[in-house]
Amino acid sequence: MRSDLIFGALTHVTNRYELCQLASKATRKLHKPNTRVQDTTNEVLDRFKDTVPMDVNAAAVPAAVDSLEERRAA
Repeated sequence: MRSDLIFGALTHVTNRYELCQLASKATRKLHKPNTRVQDTTNEVLDRFKDTVPMDVNAAAVPAAVDSLEERRAA
């Protein structure tokens, strides 16, 4: 049930409003055509249950990699 997914995701995101914002943004980015939005939302909440969606270290790594790729291309 979705309530189990929400309570599982709240272990990493303590603010419910912030969880809604993050889940809606992730659902928009991960949604595939010809699939149900409800299934995509459930998948996002399941991912939030297993990982920290707002991990600062994980977000900083791709930015460093992008800048390195730009340097190589120049």
